[in-house]
Amino acid sequence: MAGEDRVLANGAKHIDFQTDPSRYRHWKIAVDGDVATLTMDVDENGGLFEGYQLKLNSYDLGVDIELADAVQRLRFEHPEVKVVVVRSGKNRVFCAGANIRMLAGSTHAHKVNFCKFTNETRNGLEDSSENSGQKFISVVNGTAAGGGYELALATDHIMMADDGSAAVALPEVPLLAVLPGTGGLTRVVDKRKVRRDHADYFCTIEEGIKGKRAVQWRLVDEIAPNSKLEAKIAERAKEFAAGSKRNGNGKGIALTPLHRKIDDNGLHYDFVDVEINRAQRIATISIKAPEAAPPADVDGMIGQGADFWSLQVARELDDAILHLRINELEIAMLVFKSHGDGAMVAAYDDFLDKNKDHWLVNEIRHYWKRVLKRIDVTSRTLVTLVEPGSCFVGTLAELVFAADRSYMLVGQKQGDNRPPPAIMLNAMNFGPYPMSHGLTRLQSRFQADPSQVDDAKAKIGESLDAETAEELGLVTFALDDIDWDDEVRVFFEERTSFSPDSLTGMEANLRFVGPETMESKIFSRLTAWQNWIFQRPNAVGENGALRRYGTGERAQFDMTRV
Repeated sequence: MAGEDRVLANGAKHIDFQTDPSRYRHWKIAVDGDVATLTMDVDENGGLFEGYQLKLNSYDLGVDIELADAVQRLRFEHPEVKVVVVRSGKNRVFCAGANIRMLAGSTHAHKVNFCKFTNETRNGLEDSSENSGQKFISVVNGTAAGGGYELALATDHIMMADDGSAAVALPEVPLLAVLPGTGGLTRVVDKRKVRRDHADYFCTIEEGIKGKRAVQWRLVDEIAPNSKLEAKIAERAKEFAAGSKRNGNGKGIALTPLHRKIDDNGLHYDFVDVEINRAQRIATISIKAPEAAPPADVDGMIGQGADFWSLQVARELDDAILHLRINELEIAMLVFKSHGDGAMVAAYDDFLDKNKDHWLVNEIRHYWKRVLKRIDVTSRTLVTLVEPGSCFVGTLAELVFAADRSYMLVGQKQGDNRPPPAIMLNAMNFGPYPMSHGLTRLQSRFQADPSQVDDAKAKIGESLDAETAEELGLVTFALDDIDWDDEVRVFFEERTSFSPDSLTGMEANLRFVGPETMESKIFSRLTAWQNWIFQRPNAVGENGALRRYGTGERAQFDMTRV
């Protein structure tokens, strides 16, 4: 299962986001032709921490780590799969949602990071449906409550047994004094377009809604008696498969384990290295360019499998970000650096652009999009340093535009014979990697004057030095060797002295300018409210709803409206 029993330098238990089906304790994958079945059968005694049992298919972070891994493997390892049926392995219960004892006993930081990862996993289902053609059908055979219904909401089609007991519910407000914070409120009204008054009623009752009313109110798509349910599932799966745009031919590639070493100084992979300075509360993430040219064709890429540079770097960076989020809570700042031959990075990007219609290239591009989105919503100050020897080209240049601050050196450093740093743009910076609100990072950056995006696009393929990059608005500051060390040092010291709470709020508000989408609402508005509510005594105080749940005692609320 996910979650190694090892202790980090900060004394905390290490939670590992790497797993594989041979280690699953909570999910089963079965593939039959173009249909895969993901069965949720949670091991009660398989929680990440002590003090709670995962009864009734309730879940903690460990359950969701397995689900995220399963969805990822279906995309990369099973190009033949066009439909994924999500169902329960237990009788008369689909999923009871996030485990309440786990929530009551978790630190605030763990709860928030747990919800964020769960949101990203749910969004991953929808991304697979939209961009990989793997459609998801959920089969609600009993109670789907809270996070259980939120899981169903992330699928394309919800089927429910019409047996008088199966029901969907979002009971967090009346039962727990918190929100259905992994997309529930947003998906009910934005995705399923449930009427506001119906949604208000639904979200304030404990028992949920079943049968014909659930269909009439758009909470589920169809109901069927148990005697006809399996036939309906097969019929619907066949229908969805026929309409899928999935065009995977041949075999998939195995997502083999990453080569990773964790020590007191950080994390070390083949192409990504994380150096942690706990005294300064800074993690420096260095990304290395490929040393060999890309393969000649897609067959060569498939032959390399998970070792294909573009995919391997994405997986390593993803794992590093998740590790830092949940295991290194006192880190204030992530500093991105790169090194190596930028021409090699450009060659791999050109390969991805040239072969973008191939199913595996499509998956790699969308995976990079999700990794960059994960960085966008990470509550750490993001800084990129463009120094001599760096290779911020195309895909890697997105880390410059994702940063809250970016610094680029003018010319060379004294005694350093490496060439002056440069940034190079390519097709990857103008469409393939949108943020959660649907804009590219350059569109978001230049919302006051969209013509600046065109100005940048006109420079595709050119080596842009610091003065040019600053003039184009691609970096925050261009500094010469005389000012570089002092300016960067003062910024680091100042930034890490600020309140982490105010920085999280400030950064999250400044990063997502422009329009809202369902996804951006989930990560901004809904997440922010849940974050706040998770700290309120009405939810987590000694007499709060999460603490009192299951004791027979009613929660005691401070009735002041804030």
